[in-house]
Amino acid sequence: MEPSKEGEPVLRHVELDVLIPKMMREKAKELCEEKVQAFTKCCKETGFMMVVKCQEQNAALKACLTMHYTDPAFFEECKREYIKEKQEYERTGIPAKKRQQKLPTSM
Repeated sequence: MEPSKEGEPVLRHVELDVLIPKMMREKAKELCEEKVQAFTKCCKETGFMMVVKCQEQNAALKACLTMHYTDPAFFEECKREYIKEKQEYERTGIPAKKRQQKLPTSM
């Protein structure tokens, strides 16, 4: 386990090596949305030739994602968000995905 910073809970190996990186991947895809769309569009338009024809879009997408994956500040931001969600779950017992769903306006 990583030693915690003052006031920060100790995180388990699975949280540091699996759950937070998963959050980073999801957020990086959102931050690289333009490049994701360009690569997806290219792939749809070229079919089986995508390996050859979409190299430029693929390289741009990989560069954008890698930039975020290797950014220590981005890791810390995602770690803080993960800790906040974890603490909210411990407090309420409601997972983040269910908290984000809209509640019905009339019952």
